[in-house]
Amino acid sequence: MNFASTALAALAAGLSFGMAAPAFAEDAPSYPETAQGAAQFIAAAEKDLFDFSVDNARINWVNYTYLTDDTDALAAQSNGLLTEKQVNYAVEAAKFSKLPGLDPDVSRKLGILRQSIVLPAPTTPGAAAQLSEISTRLASTYGKGRGTLDGKEINGSDIESEMGNLTHTPAEFAEMWTTWHDNVGKPMKADYVKMVGIANQGAKELGYADVGAMWRSGYDMTPEQFSAETERLWGEVKPLYLALHTYVRRKLNEKYGDTVQPNTGAIRADLLGNMWAQEWGTIYPLVAPKGAGDLGYDIGDLLKAQGRTPIDMVKAGEGFYSSLGFAPLPETFWKRSMIVKPADREVICHASAWDVDNKDDIRIKMCTKVDSNDFVTIHHELGHNYYQRAYNKQPFLYLNGANDGFHEAIGDFIALSITPQYLVQIGLLDKAKVPSADKDIGLLLRQAMDKVAFLPFGLLIDRYRWGIFDGSIQPADYNKAWTKMRLDYQGVTPPAPRSDDGFDAGAKFHVPGNTPYTRYFLARILQFQFYQAACKQAGWKGPLHRCSFYGDKKVGANLNKMLEMGMSKPWPEALKAFTGTPQMSAKPMLDYFAPLKKWLDEQNKGQKQGW
Repeated sequence: MNFASTALAALAAGLSFGMAAPAFAEDAPSYPETAQGAAQFIAAAEKDLFDFSVDNARINWVNYTYLTDDTDALAAQSNGLLTEKQVNYAVEAAKFSKLPGLDPDVSRKLGILRQSIVLPAPTTPGAAAQLSEISTRLASTYGKGRGTLDGKEINGSDIESEMGNLTHTPAEFAEMWTTWHDNVGKPMKADYVKMVGIANQGAKELGYADVGAMWRSGYDMTPEQFSAETERLWGEVKPLYLALHTYVRRKLNEKYGDTVQPNTGAIRADLLGNMWAQEWGTIYPLVAPKGAGDLGYDIGDLLKAQGRTPIDMVKAGEGFYSSLGFAPLPETFWKRSMIVKPADREVICHASAWDVDNKDDIRIKMCTKVDSNDFVTIHHELGHNYYQRAYNKQPFLYLNGANDGFHEAIGDFIALSITPQYLVQIGLLDKAKVPSADKDIGLLLRQAMDKVAFLPFGLLIDRYRWGIFDGSIQPADYNKAWTKMRLDYQGVTPPAPRSDDGFDAGAKFHVPGNTPYTRYFLARILQFQFYQAACKQAGWKGPLHRCSFYGDKKVGANLNKMLEMGMSKPWPEALKAFTGTPQMSAKPMLDYFAPLKKWLDEQNKGQKQGW
């Protein structure tokens, strides 16, 4: 997940950084409403925001890594000031954007200024501060959240891990799931409702119907075209998801019996190894195919057997990028990153990558555990950092990914190359223990339990919020609509009935954190496009899912050409620069999982698909 690439990217991630006087004070310069005036306005805005963002990022870094009432207050104050600044810039950009004769570069930057605000406050005095206080409180509420296990309090990082511990009983899973959603989501509902009202007023001042329409406007296409594009991609991959859902449901039925998990209908959400049922990889042992399911290794076990530490894991991730020809991480990365959870204070553990100075002060923030999931996550987060550094020579408003899905997809496609061969190359796996070809279905199923299982979740988070923003989902129906949407898209259901006055969606970080989420759906599609392109460039001839381009500097050079573009060109141009095509396609993902789809269809004969 990418946090704090720039002040604008921070807003796109639901964060805002900084403490300075609001823009457009009474003595602020004004610019003529001409093409030249628009260019002058953009130049001044970029300089202001560039300078402003460094202190802003530092304030929020301290808040996220040292949660106290004081750091909450400092962050709320700075966020409010920046929100006010951003809104004023956006309003001004909207005026200039309609002028004739604009330079194309200026026109693009005006659009970025106008569209990049996630939570726009209205210009009403005090609105920005109120919005900032609410959004900071929401994030802090999540960071301090607790659930219970066996009646004992357990923090967010640990409860996430325990949801994947297969030694627990269905009753224990249900307890963790229910207490987390009750204790974290429900208390923030009133704040969330207020926040929606304020932000919608701000969006309307900028010329949008609501906040959701604004979010969908940032993809070099209209909101309607973007909705249709994501629905098209979902239609391409839905048959693969249905096949996986049907197979996993039957396996859970065999494990737990009809009274816990029936063999038809929806899957109980708490049985899928993840608090949000968004990725199912931790329950792979329950669904592994007989004879082909034992991969012969677990990355977490390999790391522990060699005494590898979280720092060693990050060093391994850096090594992958170095093998492609990218420069090593700066020394400040190792001094300033938060790689393990501090024992003496509250922090927000959710993994994120940061670019503090828009140059080379790049960092990650993780509560790293020595396990397979975090090994993959490290490769993902570092993808953000290397992307940030690749485009750091672009003008301020282009210091971001081609679209937000690109930023997420870079690390993901690198992580696809964490194959058995790669593990051998870095000395983590003995060559004699590389799984043979007859294990391929197991390898693919293990990947699909995360990559494919995630797809509908990646789509529904924003569709749910779009409904809240446009008013089709009212506060009284927040929980009801959330439960129905999860059933409709994912085919999952809560372990027990949910109360109408709850706010289960708030128990997912990105909702109180106000991070637009469709980027992660796009990333799941794009990563396979990037991966297939890299494998072709590396001359790979074997099965796509076994390809590793580790050590291929040609791939690295071609990749850097796309990364260094940042947001300077429409995303189809960036996509074409690396893959040769300007259109997103799910075909590479379907190619990757084609052997698995054939196998799943055979396993599912006689089973009722859907719910």
